[in-house]
Amino acid sequence: MAERRRMSYSVHREVLDEEAMDEMGQKSVSKTSLREKVKKSVRCSGPRMKSCLLGTVPIMSWLPRYPIKENALGDLISGISVGIMQLPQGMAYALLASVPPVFGLYSSFYPVLIYFIFGTSKHISLGTYAVMSVMIGGVTERLAPDSDFMRWDNVTNASIIDTVARDEERVRVAAAVTFISGLFQILLGLVQFGFVVTYLSEPLVRGYTTGAAIHVIVSQLKYTFGISPERHSGPLSLIYTVLEICYLLPETNIGTLVASIITTLGLIAAKEFNAFLGKRIPIPIPVELVAIIIATVISWQFDLQQKYGVDVVGVIPSGLQPPVFPDASIFGQVIGDGFALAVVGYGIAISLGRIFALKYGYKVDSNQELIALGLSNSIGGIFQCFSVSCSMSRTMVQESTGGKTQVAGALSAVVILFITLWIGSLFEDLPKSVLAAIIYVNLHSMMKQFLDIPALWKSNRVDMLVWVATFILTLLLNPDIGLAAAIGFSLLTVIFRTQLPKYSMLGQVPETDIYKPLDEYHQVRQVPGILIFRSSATLYFANAEMYQDALNSKSGFDITKLLSAKKKLEAKKKRHEKKEAKRVKKELKQNGVDVNKEPNMEEQNHVSVIEVDPERDPSLPRAIVLDLGPVNFLDTVAVKTLRSIRKDYGEIGVEVVLAGCQSSVVDNLQTAGFFNDKVTKSCLFTTVHDAVLYCQSAITQSQSLENEEIAATHF
Repeated sequence: MAERRRMSYSVHREVLDEEAMDEMGQKSVSKTSLREKVKKSVRCSGPRMKSCLLGTVPIMSWLPRYPIKENALGDLISGISVGIMQLPQGMAYALLASVPPVFGLYSSFYPVLIYFIFGTSKHISLGTYAVMSVMIGGVTERLAPDSDFMRWDNVTNASIIDTVARDEERVRVAAAVTFISGLFQILLGLVQFGFVVTYLSEPLVRGYTTGAAIHVIVSQLKYTFGISPERHSGPLSLIYTVLEICYLLPETNIGTLVASIITTLGLIAAKEFNAFLGKRIPIPIPVELVAIIIATVISWQFDLQQKYGVDVVGVIPSGLQPPVFPDASIFGQVIGDGFALAVVGYGIAISLGRIFALKYGYKVDSNQELIALGLSNSIGGIFQCFSVSCSMSRTMVQESTGGKTQVAGALSAVVILFITLWIGSLFEDLPKSVLAAIIYVNLHSMMKQFLDIPALWKSNRVDMLVWVATFILTLLLNPDIGLAAAIGFSLLTVIFRTQLPKYSMLGQVPETDIYKPLDEYHQVRQVPGILIFRSSATLYFANAEMYQDALNSKSGFDITKLLSAKKKLEAKKKRHEKKEAKRVKKELKQNGVDVNKEPNMEEQNHVSVIEVDPERDPSLPRAIVLDLGPVNFLDTVAVKTLRSIRKDYGEIGVEVVLAGCQSSVVDNLQTAGFFNDKVTKSCLFTTVHDAVLYCQSAITQSQSLENEEIAATHF
């Protein structure tokens, strides 16, 4: 790359403070009232109604212009590929949600169709997702535990679990929490709350999904080993579950374990082979579908359930379930879980959606995505689905196989519909351990996220701390409470960083109007008689006191001691004057002079005076410039701090001016009463250089006056 040509420029203008700037720029003082804003927002017109309708139902804007020749074939191939993928994943993730596998197929059908109508992302694949499923499973097992469905079996003379009643109750719980999460998403979308995802930073999301993946793996170990551990809930439940699984390992079903190990190894090998052939074949081999077909045939042929006690999927009813409104009596028990599901599901979907939108040059409406996901979940809850989001693996397949629009998602739903109506019952002999193996293999991308730790250690250790803390909190407190704790911890890191900013004294780059920290640049020089102070963070109640302390420390002198010494001198002067006045009064009284009348000049001269303002300390600066460029708002505590700084330093003869104030900061100063008859906007300057030039001029004038006074005294 050629060396950039250096250019020079010269600007000649007056020194500008905020008053002069307002006058020169003709600052607008009119502000739109809240009433006007509300009136404008509810105003209705034909074009606005059309725009609102097309924004709320995006399919009406893009489907009529759908380019069939360019996109139809790619969307068709992509839709079939993703639909085939949805079958094993839907059934496997239903186990995570602790509901029968067929409900995973329902969750891969209804919500996908709703998103096809209301969604704005062209590439994400909506459907079942491991993290969401394990969060649903935590709710269903908490509100419908096995212990509530124990009944006595007269044949075996033992207590057994009524699995039919238990599964029905768990489906009701899953539908209720899904419906509530959808309502939360719709509400947040309607109030334009799409920015809430900004509180889910990338390290937080990746640490959270990694921690949730560990929960997913532990929840599937019972299917891998063929054991039945008790369900634990609340903080540390993961540790209790692992300990109990270790205790039950001697009861492992060998047939189940062998089936799981063979499936896991086979899927890993097949996926590596798929990756090797990725550029040679247009469509990836559906290895998961092949795995469940082979496993189902073997289980049926060798009767693994009866001969070896291998747990299988069981009855898969054909057809679709009629819509049923969720049980409202459950809503109060799942509000917190519903909100957590709403935030996590939206955060994952919008993050992935923005990646592909940036890659292909289109816009994803964050608020409309909230509404689309909310409708998908709330309507899905009525059709007994559980909460959905987008899956990275399916989305990558949808994109790599040529999917260009939401039509690919709709076609994948058609494939699921075909499977649900006609061939779903063929998979009744599928071992659950095979579905657990599919889950393990699909989580390999989340396990690779552990590599974020060394990368973040090198780039940003605070982000690494957020990642690790989120991971640990998710493990120990479960995904729901862990998410809230992780967000709180992430916000605390932001607060701590604003509480501990970098404070710098600035100097001038020779022959420029640029000012840089003195401790970072060797050629930067301090302006004689002027201190320029800057904080790297905004100024508010949490760091206002530290700001003042840092200024006192960086300035090189103790303002508190100087003020204290001045007050002592003033007190000494008053005591001395009072003593002298008494002495003079006594002398006058002895001389027969009326002490009640006004003393004349000769009598006043008898009173000695102590000078409070002796010669100025040459080590003190003449002026201090506070660079407020990094500050974007001031609260009342910060304004009081600035007022105190001006007052304290002013008392020892050091003028304090502000520079680089943003409009919001000037408004905050004005609102908080910083300005008065003595303090005007003339102490605020547009740039640091303007402030320095003003201070230099003031210092020159002050020194001239001092020299004149000295000359007059000598004369």
